[in-house]
Amino acid sequence: MGLDDGESLRTLRAAVDPANGSDELIRTFYTRWFAADLSARDLFPPDMAAQRAAFAEVLTWLLGELIAQRAHEPVAFLAQLGRDHRKYGVTQAHYDTMHEALYTTLRDHLNDRWTDRLAEAAHDAVTLFTGVMRGAAEAEQGPPYCDGTVVEHLRVGRDVSVVRLQLDRPLFYHPGQYVTVQVPQWPRRWRYLSPAIPADRSGAIEFHIRSVIGGMVSTAIVNETRPGDRWRISHPHGSLHIDRDGGDVLMVAGSTGLAPLRTLIMDLTRFGVNPRVHLFFGARYPCDLYDLKTLWQIASTNPWLSVTPVSEYSVDPPWASEYPDVQPPRGLHVRQTGLLPEVVTRYGAWSDRQILICGSPEMVQATKAALIAKGAPPERIQHDPLSY
Repeated sequence: MGLDDGESLRTLRAAVDPANGSDELIRTFYTRWFAADLSARDLFPPDMAAQRAAFAEVLTWLLGELIAQRAHEPVAFLAQLGRDHRKYGVTQAHYDTMHEALYTTLRDHLNDRWTDRLAEAAHDAVTLFTGVMRGAAEAEQGPPYCDGTVVEHLRVGRDVSVVRLQLDRPLFYHPGQYVTVQVPQWPRRWRYLSPAIPADRSGAIEFHIRSVIGGMVSTAIVNETRPGDRWRISHPHGSLHIDRDGGDVLMVAGSTGLAPLRTLIMDLTRFGVNPRVHLFFGARYPCDLYDLKTLWQIASTNPWLSVTPVSEYSVDPPWASEYPDVQPPRGLHVRQTGLLPEVVTRYGAWSDRQILICGSPEMVQATKAALIAKGAPPERIQHDPLSY
């Protein structure tokens, strides 16, 4: 029965699900893979905890989609993963050793329940996963990544930097997409960042980065980036978008979650007629609203754009004077005080809008829940994956 065997697929899904304590199985898989193929270990960072957790989540989702007989999204996801993994130096041989290690680990873990049906389902599922990735990687003809040079690093807040690069060649991406970035301070640790400007034919690109507690890469970028640094950038991911025929738009941005939404707004300025866009831009302190002047410049010449600044606290801390003044000229909505989910829903349900939310996973989840509770249709709410 293979991939049509729902019972066997559910058994496999339960085995890899992190909610069921699958860390030992996933750890065994990587240990077996690295023992059989020493070159595979060099593809990953020294600390494997985050990688193991992400792999378990992905396997659980993929098997869940197979159980539901939904093939489109898993195949598209695996194909993108295969194309993207070329940046790590993954070869065709790595897919062979990965297939063997994963199948064998599942067989040994489920030894007391292993049957011919379970073996067929496991073989077919693992073959599908590795086969789609392998095929997509082999079919891709372009280079796996693009290198660029840092030309400007602006420290716009205590924990926020704007970094501008000149790429060796133009990188095409749709407004709202994100890329993975590797910086010289942390080789082999790729971080997801969203370009803050639309794709540029000359190869210019800009990123907004916030240093987060415990975030080694983001902290290094904010504190250590210098002009002349060489960054490596992968191909884009994501499907955040605005349907210009889909009605008016609500955008909610927390801190540097502004970047992809600003890119979408900047792209809209190419058109003479657009849906109305209302952007709520939030941060902890008023001084953390680092890009208000740019938003004011766009809104001042594009009447379809409204911007409401939001800060959790009404006054700035003492250290604010060490960084640029963010206050724009008059023209934006009066700054509101409070948490973003509360402020946004204070204005209404927004049930007639296309809704895009970007920021920390906690903010996105809270804002989405608050909007749905107010009556916003969940299917009209877009956000990037809350974990990668």
